[in-house]
Amino acid sequence: MATVSENSTKDRPGLSRPVFSSTLTKGSGIGLGIAMLWFSLLVLIPLTAVIVTASEGGWANFWRTITNEQTAHAIKLTLLAAAVVTVVNVFAGTAIAWVLVRDRFFGKALLELVIDIPFALPTIVAGLVLLSLYGNDSPLGINVANNGASVYLAFLFVTLPFVVRMVQPVLEELDLEVEEAAAALGASRFTTFRRIILPSLAPAIAAGAALSFARGVGEYGSLVLLSGNLPFKSEVASVRILGAIENDNPAGAASIATLLLVISLLVIVILDVLQRRIANRG
Repeated sequence: MATVSENSTKDRPGLSRPVFSSTLTKGSGIGLGIAMLWFSLLVLIPLTAVIVTASEGGWANFWRTITNEQTAHAIKLTLLAAAVVTVVNVFAGTAIAWVLVRDRFFGKALLELVIDIPFALPTIVAGLVLLSLYGNDSPLGINVANNGASVYLAFLFVTLPFVVRMVQPVLEELDLEVEEAAAALGASRFTTFRRIILPSLAPAIAAGAALSFARGVGEYGSLVLLSGNLPFKSEVASVRILGAIENDNPAGAASIATLLLVISLLVIVILDVLQRRIANRG
């Protein structure tokens, strides 16, 4: 009887599944716990600390800080420059990614390398490069030092790779046969792009745009030398945060940082909703 019982147990593989499933559940639970702990230490706890610090002075102090004339101008310039640069990157970055994937030309490998330079350079080194090229002694004859244009230029330099590197691998995975089939059925190039290619690229474009905007909002090192940090002219929010810290006003610095955090999260949500709608239409 014992032998029959053992054989019947071996012949019924379903009996071992609960043990295997339990092991997977425990492993997943441990992995989730480690991931959440790491996320909390690096992101959640510091962000919570910033918000708590901003609330220490109360709503009146928060409102007074962000509506200060100089601070408000710096925030407006930062958000406007980040938004404009993000829009430019969506179109220019997608076009560059398209050229890198679909075209063959001399110097392609060099272009691939150059695009990643903003990732590799320390931001202060990027600022020195920009100052050398577009400062008072510009060899190109273009001087944008100490004015608002320097902020846009610095943002463009450091955020260009985000959209390119997010869109490029998605383009490489697209099936050309689907586009050829659409063309064979009479679809124009614009229709093919709008109904087939764009919905596939929308998540990558949205992710690159979100990263581009967030990087622009928090940028400091690449523009600090070129912009001159002139109040009401080329001063950005990150400089105002640093100034508040130097003046022993952590609540003021946290108030500006909290506002930028909320705006960045809203932009990310809006971009996510937009890309989902585009994908669904496709």
